Amino acid sequence: MSEDLINQDSFKSTDEIWFSNNNDDSQDIKDLEDNYQSTFDEQIFEEVVLNRPRVSLIGRPNVGKSTLINRIIGRREAVVQDIPGVTKDRVYYDAQWDGKEFILIDTGGWTQDSSEMMSQISTQVQKAIDESDLILFVLDFKVGITQEDQDVIKLIRKTKTPVLLVANKVDGAEAENQIGELWSLGLGEPIPVSALHGRGSGELLEKIKENLPNESKFKDSKKGPVKVAIIGKPNVGKSSLLNKLSKTNRSIVSEISGTTVDPVDEIINLNGQDWHFIDTAGIRKRFKESSGFEYYATLRTSATLERSEIILLIIESDQVIADQDRRLISQVIDSGKALVLVFNKWDLIDEDRHLELEREISSDLRNVAWAPRVNLSAKTGWHVDKINKALKISYQGWTTRISTGKLNQFVKEFVAANPHPLRGGKQSKILFATQISDKPPTFALFTTGALDLTYQRHLERKLREQFGFEGSPIHIKVKIRQRKR
Repeated sequence: MSEDLINQDSFKSTDEIWFSNNNDDSQDIKDLEDNYQSTFDEQIFEEVVLNRPRVSLIGRPNVGKSTLINRIIGRREAVVQDIPGVTKDRVYYDAQWDGKEFILIDTGGWTQDSSEMMSQISTQVQKAIDESDLILFVLDFKVGITQEDQDVIKLIRKTKTPVLLVANKVDGAEAENQIGELWSLGLGEPIPVSALHGRGSGELLEKIKENLPNESKFKDSKKGPVKVAIIGKPNVGKSSLLNKLSKTNRSIVSEISGTTVDPVDEIINLNGQDWHFIDTAGIRKRFKESSGFEYYATLRTSATLERSEIILLIIESDQVIADQDRRLISQVIDSGKALVLVFNKWDLIDEDRHLELEREISSDLRNVAWAPRVNLSAKTGWHVDKINKALKISYQGWTTRISTGKLNQFVKEFVAANPHPLRGGKQSKILFATQISDKPPTFALFTTGALDLTYQRHLERKLREQFGFEGSPIHIKVKIRQRKR
């Protein structure tokens, strides 16, 4: 066999040619078999439990908490805009300094405002305080100490958790010389920083490290539970579904479109199975035309899709399937993630219409007939318990592996029953097939010529009939033989 025969790693490239210096197909097949007889070894992923300390950032609205988060973690991940109230939920970020790993918890600005939205934000702030090993109380030094700052301090003093006083927006030596007045707050030595410009961030990180325990009293899973992103258009019930699954008010819910901005992570146990759910901002039809935090929130959602393994795509049952829903489905397929379709607000559909609507959905989404569907009501909890089974089915399909022997026996029978049509007087043949990866299942077909897309789709349908792959896209790479001269 020629040394030019590509190895498994090279299938990640866009190259669609393999080279042979043999004169007949039988020798090529033998050489391919010799190179690809090995099957995948089962990989066992054990959950790694690391009780990393938790550090929450608390303060009134718009003092620069999210900007400080980005400065500490060294990347623009928390959504920032110069208006109050952008951050609403409590959001978790992995961080480390000088070998010390910890979790940062960003929170919405605490306020005495009695509106429903602000009340929910304040509840999230209190939960962040309750689950922290260290609190960073952040204030805006340029504005000075306000009544809301004093109210937040009263809240913090009710806990026994250590507190560091962080004076943000101290942009120069002159301002730094004036921070002595903050000693009067009774929270210890103030730490001057400029989150925007990075001034004092190193000193702050050293203080954080000094005040963190070796291990948190709260457990966290850095690896282990399968990551499930909840995506969809704005206001389709993503946060309501997360809250119903977690049986808490984990995400803030409002009729106002765009309430969720940062991805919200929560590990939830469903019937003995842990899942790492991630609530996301709604993806708008023309997000590139959005401005400010909405634009960046949509980018965060796309990044969340990439780091997830299963996608729960939420679609409104009482609305026609929109082009935006189809675009999201295509995005999931292209990304190679497992997929579960969730039709929310099913309780709003007349019972007499259920069967007809099921048929319409099957027709409209026949290109993803392989994806499990769950009809439910996130608001009432009806059929939410069916999510766990659908997730298990999709993950099993996404991780399915087929031995090379079984696959080639299937291909042999398929080709015998469905020979490729003649093109230009020539008929392409599949000489050999192998599964080169899972997550998603990806197959390489070594052929004598190009395969029609309709032929590939027919092959995919038969693969699904034979081996399942429910809930997962299938990727097929055609490698066309080229003889060396």
